[in-house]
Amino acid sequence: SIKNDVINKARQFQNIFPSKSRPSSRAAFLFDWGGEPLWKSEFESVLSETDALLGSSCGPFFCGESFTAADIAWVPFLERYAAQLPCFHDGLNPRDATTYPHLNKWCKVMETTVPAYACRVRGHPSSCQKVLTMAGYGNGGVPPAVVGRMDDLGAEEGRVQTEEERCRDQGLWDEYRETRPYLAETPSAEAGRVLLGNREAIVVDTLKRAGALEGKGIPLDEKGLDEAMRALATILIYGDEEDGRYDEIGTASKEANDVDGVFAMAKFLDERMCVPRDMGTMSADAIKRLAVRSA
Repeated sequence: SIKNDVINKARQFQNIFPSKSRPSSRAAFLFDWGGEPLWKSEFESVLSETDALLGSSCGPFFCGESFTAADIAWVPFLERYAAQLPCFHDGLNPRDATTYPHLNKWCKVMETTVPAYACRVRGHPSSCQKVLTMAGYGNGGVPPAVVGRMDDLGAEEGRVQTEEERCRDQGLWDEYRETRPYLAETPSAEAGRVLLGNREAIVVDTLKRAGALEGKGIPLDEKGLDEAMRALATILIYGDEEDGRYDEIGTASKEANDVDGVFAMAKFLDERMCVPRDMGTMSADAIKRLAVRSA
């Protein structure tokens, strides 16, 4: 039955993932008890067995053509592996379509056909990699080779979308918000809504870090910060001339682009955010696309 298949596929996780790795809340199944990355062969075994398990189904998901609880059980760890494993060993890429075709296809299908995952649950690959530079998440000091292998994923996440990508994401967003009327009409506008709803707390948090933010282009007085936040929210909600949506929407404030520190504020928020805790990837990417315009 489908119920038994879901249970069995979810339980296979325990048999496939490394059993002797050091526990970690945000970098699980990566390090040994000494704080060093596991051997490349261990990771390759996990990926090969996972790919075979996916290949044994009659569709792109773990239990065939339908998204099930089995996919939910696997996705937090496979998502992080996709971003983190290339940092540990050369030639180790879970999304290599030649070596792991079923796993690569599963990742793509999750990101492009499962609205709740794509819009709210999925994390930022760059955030997953950033964890590897922090002490206390399973590592015993960051091995230099890890940092040296990190890609500039932030640049990819912050690039301007093609029209095809924008339409795809909007379609997923429309489906996701059908049962969530409190959400804004677009992922970008949702980022603006969240920003406005947390404006006061963000101002307080920013002012606490005023010393470290000197010279970063961010207004360090409460009035200036509030203006920059409101301007950023305006651009996120209504669009702006550079992203190609301004003429289409026609209600964006041109003045918002000229507010002191608006793009520096986007950069600060991009660096401070935890995705998907604070907002979904689609919405966070809208802020990241503005952050790259900070001088």
